[in-house]
Amino acid sequence: MLWAGGAMGATALLAACSSDGGTSSDLAAGGGKPKNGGTLRVGTLGRASAITRDPHGTQANESDYLIIALVYDALTVPGVKSNTVPRLAASWESSVDLKTWKFKITKGAVFHDGTPVTAEDVVWSLKRLRNTPSGEARLPGIQAKNITAEGTDTVVLVSDYANAEFPVLTRFTTFVLKKGTKDSEIAKAPGTGPFKLDWYRGGNARLMKNDKWYGPTVHLDAIEVTMFETPQAMANALLAGQIDLASNAGAVAARTAQTRKDIRILRRPNDMAMPIVMRTAKGSPFADPRVREAMRLVIDREAMVKQVLSGYGTVANDILGTGDPDYAKDIPQRTQDLAKAKQLLNDAGFDLSRTYDLVTTDDIAGLADSATLFANQAREAGIKVNVVKQESGAFWQKTWKTGDFYTTYWGTNDSVVFFASKVLASGSGQNESGWDDKEFDAAYRKVIGTKDATQRAGYLKQLQQIEYDSSGHLLWGMADGIDLAAAKVHNLPKLAGYGRVQLEGVWLS
Repeated sequence: MLWAGGAMGATALLAACSSDGGTSSDLAAGGGKPKNGGTLRVGTLGRASAITRDPHGTQANESDYLIIALVYDALTVPGVKSNTVPRLAASWESSVDLKTWKFKITKGAVFHDGTPVTAEDVVWSLKRLRNTPSGEARLPGIQAKNITAEGTDTVVLVSDYANAEFPVLTRFTTFVLKKGTKDSEIAKAPGTGPFKLDWYRGGNARLMKNDKWYGPTVHLDAIEVTMFETPQAMANALLAGQIDLASNAGAVAARTAQTRKDIRILRRPNDMAMPIVMRTAKGSPFADPRVREAMRLVIDREAMVKQVLSGYGTVANDILGTGDPDYAKDIPQRTQDLAKAKQLLNDAGFDLSRTYDLVTTDDIAGLADSATLFANQAREAGIKVNVVKQESGAFWQKTWKTGDFYTTYWGTNDSVVFFASKVLASGSGQNESGWDDKEFDAAYRKVIGTKDATQRAGYLKQLQQIEYDSSGHLLWGMADGIDLAAAKVHNLPKLAGYGRVQLEGVWLS
């Protein structure tokens, strides 16, 4: 087998995990020499009805994901200088045809009970992940039977098609458990992460420093996680000194904290996508691409950012993955055009006598508000929209991926290809709009199957243009990520999205 270049060596692990080497835990505020000890009290958002303890389950709660990401290691994680940096996998390499990928496990990696991590543990974990309901979306193109071990420290994954972007897909959810762990044991199963579980009660947890962790020094003794159902309640707890960090607190909380000199506001631009989803499948009121185009022309994006996000955000242009270095900034920015929207609706025979339900939830700050403001704007084009709020559990079980018209959000702003593989390609497991576009699928396969940067950029531009023209997503804006922290908290992550859960480098003064 001939192998392509570009693999990251074991020495890169140490560089990538240091504060100046490119992980998300770069110095965000404060300075001085890191101090050891102390307990970081973190507030995160979640709801009791959506709690999951399974690392391979669907983590609708940020509180659950934070706990899981600190207890269990994924193969790779997001980085600052590189989009993907080593974690449990010290290095990786691909075959020349970009179908076979080999990941080498970091030397010295052990579970919390001291048991060494083997390739068999990783293979078993990835097969378990692949066999979950969302496994196809998390490991696209990889069948469980094509995940094998090579020796004691190498995992081999064979894709159904060429995929130069595969390492990106191993972040976030490829958490590793011990081979043979029973479902009944999952809640207390040892991980390999920088912290180990002390106790867990109803969404709240205490995590203790893992002295056996193979990574760089962990300065904290413990992290206590408290789950809050609303950003305001979480912000109030911070202002009252009950927690040290309010994660993803939102714009309203930031305004409240502005006058407090003892509170720092950490702002991560371009952090969270908040699109409106329109089902494109036959039978949906939005199946006609002219109707979807009209909806994208109805919205006043500047007003949405100003009113929904209180200015803590940026206007978007209906293409997911705005943080991608190859994001197509030269595609014209859509603006409100009510006259053209009305003409498109008339040409498509859209029924303006009906009232259309726009389903939303209060999972994150501003999501329900965005639905309400859009409904008001749509009225200017003669479209009657009724906003329906659903409880979080019901929304994710009954509406997400099946509804005709609903709001959603992505707490990560990854590459264009990341969203293409998970949300937009016709075979993707989390295809929110039921979009099936052969031209888009062909462009996607060309992008991930091409290693030459210049050629790939051309295919990527084509892919984004198709998404812009006809997808089922109306992405009006990107919300800033906003954390509120006590002055004593140092070295907080500054990456957007789920990079913020990498708290192993934090220290307290």
